[in-house]
Amino acid sequence: VQLQASGGGLVQAGDSLRLSCAASGRAVSRMTMGWFRQAPGKEREFVAAIKSYPSYADSVKGRFTISRDNAKNTVYLQMDSLKPEDTAVYYCAAGSGIILSSIGTGAAYSYWGQGTLVTVSS
Repeated sequence: VQLQASGGGLVQAGDSLRLSCAASGRAVSRMTMGWFRQAPGKEREFVAAIKSYPSYADSVKGRFTISRDNAKNTVYLQMDSLKPEDTAVYYCAAGSGIILSSIGTGAAYSYWGQGTLVTVSS
């Protein structure tokens, strides 16, 4: 499985961005697809994931939306009302057989994309 993340950029606080994660080698509908992020000097953290239904970190709930286009084999992360603290490198990840209690754990995912940088200025 290969994952290609794209869509990052420099935006102002309050703006929106949509990240894409194009997968090859396996259907996204058959995997748990997740987004994680890592800010400078901080550990990687869970953002959102989707398998049967979406899950979100509390810090992005109500502002970010994860979705999946099975025909395009692509997962999206729509990010609205962006804040400076959302600045990070965003990674998409994929895995199979991930139980709900582990959906926010990076170690549960077997495949990772290369990351795309999101910078939110104040």
